[in-house]
Amino acid sequence: MHNKKNMVTKRLFLLDAMALIYRAYFAFSRAPRITSGGINTSASFGFINFLYDIIVKEKPTHIAVCIDSRAPTFRHEEFADYKANRQAIPEDIVSNLPFIHEIIAGFNIQLIENPGFEADDIIGTLSSKACKEGYEVFMVSPDKDFGQLVNSCVRIYKPAHGKNPVEILGVEEVCEKFGVESPAQVIDYLGLVGDASDNIPGVAGVGPVAAKKLLKEFGSIENIIRNIDNIKNISLKNKIAGNIENAKQSKRLATIITDVPCNCNIEEFALKAPNLTAMKTICDKLEFRSFAQRFFTDMSLQGLLLPQASSPTSTKPAQNSELFGNLFSPEAIEIPTASFSTINDTPHEYILVQHDDTEAIDKLTSELSIATAIAFDTETTGLDANSCELAGFSFCMEPHKAYYISCPDDFDDTFALISKFKPIFDDPSKLIIGQNIKFDLIVLKWYNVDVKAKLFDTMIGHYLINPEAPHNMEYLSETYLKYTPVPIETLIGKKGFNQQNIRTVDILKVKEYAAEDADITFQLYEIITKEIENGGYKQLFKTIEMPLVPVLTSMEFEGVKIDVSVLNVFLDNLNKEVAELETSIYEYAGEHFNISSPKQLGEILFDKLQIANKPKKTKTGQYSTGEEILQKLQFVHPIVQNILDYRALMKLRSTYVEPLPLLINKRTGRIHTTYNQAVVATGRLSSNNPNLQNIPIRTEKGREIRKAFVPRDSEHIFLSADYSQIELRLIAHISGDENMIAAFNAHKDIHLSTASAVFGIPEDEVTAEMRRMAKTVNFGIIYGISPFGLAERLHINRFRASELITQYFVQFPAIKKYMEDTILFAKKHGYVETIMGRRRYIKDINSSNGNIRGYAERNAINAPIQGSSADMIKIAMINIFDKIEKAQLNSRMILQVHDELIFDVYMPEKEIMCELVISEMKKAMKLSVPLEVSAGFGNDWGEAH
Repeated sequence: MHNKKNMVTKRLFLLDAMALIYRAYFAFSRAPRITSGGINTSASFGFINFLYDIIVKEKPTHIAVCIDSRAPTFRHEEFADYKANRQAIPEDIVSNLPFIHEIIAGFNIQLIENPGFEADDIIGTLSSKACKEGYEVFMVSPDKDFGQLVNSCVRIYKPAHGKNPVEILGVEEVCEKFGVESPAQVIDYLGLVGDASDNIPGVAGVGPVAAKKLLKEFGSIENIIRNIDNIKNISLKNKIAGNIENAKQSKRLATIITDVPCNCNIEEFALKAPNLTAMKTICDKLEFRSFAQRFFTDMSLQGLLLPQASSPTSTKPAQNSELFGNLFSPEAIEIPTASFSTINDTPHEYILVQHDDTEAIDKLTSELSIATAIAFDTETTGLDANSCELAGFSFCMEPHKAYYISCPDDFDDTFALISKFKPIFDDPSKLIIGQNIKFDLIVLKWYNVDVKAKLFDTMIGHYLINPEAPHNMEYLSETYLKYTPVPIETLIGKKGFNQQNIRTVDILKVKEYAAEDADITFQLYEIITKEIENGGYKQLFKTIEMPLVPVLTSMEFEGVKIDVSVLNVFLDNLNKEVAELETSIYEYAGEHFNISSPKQLGEILFDKLQIANKPKKTKTGQYSTGEEILQKLQFVHPIVQNILDYRALMKLRSTYVEPLPLLINKRTGRIHTTYNQAVVATGRLSSNNPNLQNIPIRTEKGREIRKAFVPRDSEHIFLSADYSQIELRLIAHISGDENMIAAFNAHKDIHLSTASAVFGIPEDEVTAEMRRMAKTVNFGIIYGISPFGLAERLHINRFRASELITQYFVQFPAIKKYMEDTILFAKKHGYVETIMGRRRYIKDINSSNGNIRGYAERNAINAPIQGSSADMIKIAMINIFDKIEKAQLNSRMILQVHDELIFDVYMPEKEIMCELVISEMKKAMKLSVPLEVSAGFGNDWGEAH
């Protein structure tokens, strides 16, 4: 009788370390993981989660991680330019490699490296060996090269990426993907088309279509060469004949070695229990609190590491096995507790006050009337502050003690309940503390409560302290309090409010969750207050960021009216133009294809039409068809301009024209964008639902969208007020450049004046083209433009561009000095500052990688200017809002987009509003140059602007 253990399918997972590390790192490029000490741990965080998920979800019996050697490989020795086009490894990845080594060791997984060989070769060798020993092997990597190794027992496990799920590629899938008859031909395919990611040249002019045809007819590169006279296509025959050595060498370079010297015993890769002490150490060091919580408390780990014979991503339950024993039972190993506490092990007093308990409400309002600092939080029926209703609210006046007041289901009854607490919010001597308090303030406005008390927002406070870190309550609580709050999902499920209304949840559970929020917020307030003072952010916090909250609250509450009929007409016209462009594109292409598919588009442009000699490719091997690439090729073939126009129209349609009507609020009939005050590191506001900052204004089509934004009724008109050339005025002031300051003080056309100075001619001889070039230089300098970048923008050679920049600095020497001094300051201190003292940390300023350092230097130059511009318009908004309130005007500020403010003006107040707005914008910040503001009225946003 066979032993039950011998019936278990042995499943080996071989992980391509660097490919997975890169993917993990760039997955967080928009929202990097930054520790409280400023370390970017994105690569480590992505990798540790991926490793955990592989073990838990795929349940391998054996696992190993393979990593590239830092020593040159035989490929580098044969071909000096092998991988020469790759940029240096980002320093945030390099700095994470020791952490990742610790993570792998913590999981008790072997890390395999062999000097002179790549991870691909190690995986090729181990997969071949394991296959012979009866293992089912999964090569875990997004790298297409592994296709050549696939056979009946070896497959590619391509990790999920974005919206794309996990892919398992066997023989059939690889053959279909590459258009070959057997996986072994993948090497020949790569030898013909080359591999841009590894800088393998291939055969010049032979693309995927030609390669597939050749391999189908002749089978291999060697056979193609032997039968070169039988190639019917003369052009293709000549290409092969002229690149025989390239083809042979490219095939050798693309071939993954399967006999790397290795004494590895596959059985030693058997899955083992993690070293939990080591895992706790690394999680503490890298502040992986949510991961640690999941790793150490998810008792479903028991049994989940047991092997099963089903394929990866199977939903079948794991089969029983004695292979590993009970690795995660308390008897087997003691699991250390996470380093942060929860509501379950923290003494607290959270008190429920029912909405109909008059005595308890009176007692609470009495306590609140005495308190000077009160943390406040709302519980609502949804996430849209202008659509939801109050389900309850909580107060906290001292740590670990808080109150939760439930609300009745009826809106009018809740309105009456809130009125009992109105004196608390109306008291200007009190401080109301919140986490993202703007949301709560908007909700309260629907119950006729305009908070007059002083405000403190822990989210915004932390944003000033560490602008590039997360600012959500969980992160702040775990960072500062070593405490993990109750997740909202435990109340309303993972699908959120779409799944369950909070009013239907057990009131005692809601009480614990809601009161805890107020309690944590109060505790954070005490800590963040000290950090703001110690960091020197008090003035910025008190004079700009917190006074701005009521302004944004009012703007979001007011909203803006949309004329849907204008959008409908525009949509009809767009659809006609899109259809015309599609027809034209298909005619140029000679066939129908999916224009929105980068893969199909690349094949049309570069394989079929061959509009570029050496087209760039992405890391996945397909052609790059991004905006920047196509802009450079727009004059090569008329199809390119059509594609650019098509994309622009499709973006307008999908981003604004179609979605805007769907965002109209049923309560108000208006659109209520949300302004994000704690997102952009420079201090600028961003917006979403809809994102107004990205509505294009330089194109006629973009301006059409603005025509749909209209005043609320016939008694109102739009006023648009816009700062003129604010960034140039700021750099003149900050740098102290006498020539530029003099030009602004003389109210000259700054671009005309710059052209005159740079080209050394009188202003009346400056041509329109010269002025355009000077304008490009003016704005380019702010962003640290290089001669290469300027040459591309102006379509001139690099030498001429370099001359222009040199001459510019001759005329404006203080600007050059500002740039040099700013970079030196950033290198020394690690940050730069705005006029108002807002800091932008420049973490890569001392990078040894020239590209990364150059990018950081450009950020250092630009951040004080962009940040000062952001501070200026915020000050203007605050002052204008206060004047409107004090004068009790009926006009309202409703939108802010970059350097522009839009007002819904009551007709009788036109003159007073125009004067008020221009005056306050001009004196928002005292500079050594005058601030100019252009303003206009209109019956829609486009007309006003």
